[in-house]
Order: sequence, then C-alpha cells, then structure tokens
Amino acid sequence: MIMVYGISNCDSVKKARDWLTAHALPHQFHDFKKSGVPDAVLPGWIAALGAPKLLNRNGTTWRNLDAATQTTAHHTPKAIALMVAQPSVIKRPLVDWGNGEITVGFDAEVWASRLSLETACAAMSNVAGQPSNAAAITFTIDLPNSALAKR
Repeated sequence: MIMVYGISNCDSVKKARDWLTAHALPHQFHDFKKSGVPDAVLPGWIAALGAPKLLNRNGTTWRNLDAATQTTAHHTPKAIALMVAQPSVIKRPLVDWGNGEITVGFDAEVWASRLSLETACAAMSNVAGQPSNAAAITFTIDLPNSALAKR
C-alpha cells in the first residue's frame, strides 16, 4: 500500500493525493499536523534519502529557525529532533511506495513514468509466468553460422 506523508493543506500534498486517486492507486495519508511525525520510521527516511533532501528549506518554518539550528539540522540526531518538533521542515509529500522505495516531492511526469514502468513490468511478469513483483526478459540472438566460424 502506498503511504503518503505530509500536511493536508500543503498544495504539493493535495496534488499528489489527487494524482494517486485519479490513477486509481490505493493509498493512505498520514498528516504530520494531526498525527505527528512517526519517529519510528524517520531514521529510515534519513538513511534512504539523507537529511538534506528531507529538509524543506523553502518554507516559513525553516526561514524562522535561527542560524545555528539551520547549520546543525543536517546532522542525523539534530535533524530527527527538529523534524519531530517542527514537522513543517519536512519536504512534502514524502511517499513510501510500499516496495521499499521512498521519494520526496511531487512531479506528475516522474510519477507517470514510474506508473508506466511498473505497469509494463507487471504485464511482462504475467506473460512470463513470474510472480507479479518480478519480471523476466529473455533475448534470443540468431547469428549465422558464418559469423560464429570467424571467431
């Protein structure tokens, strides 16, 4: 199941959720403002993406931080404490795609490419008789005997 994390009134989060719904992709939403930041998964996000990529340095919350906090926010323990205390500093939407991949931000073209790739892999898997989460591609190359003889 796709899990979308963010803040419900964030425009990027709204666009992402609308896009997922329009493409019939089931997902759940976790609102940082209402439910807090799930600190059990936060270290994994930082390990996967890095604290700098998770930090929303364009928002008002970031701009209102003192220089010392901004400077140390890139270090994992400080980043975790800051993100838990002030969820608005987390770039949004953060998406756990349910397959171990985590992304930040919304880009309709990138997401459409991702959906096309997953759909193609699923189709190939079904044709190849493989499990739905794996795809197998076999190539056959016919070389004339004369090409082999020249080796």
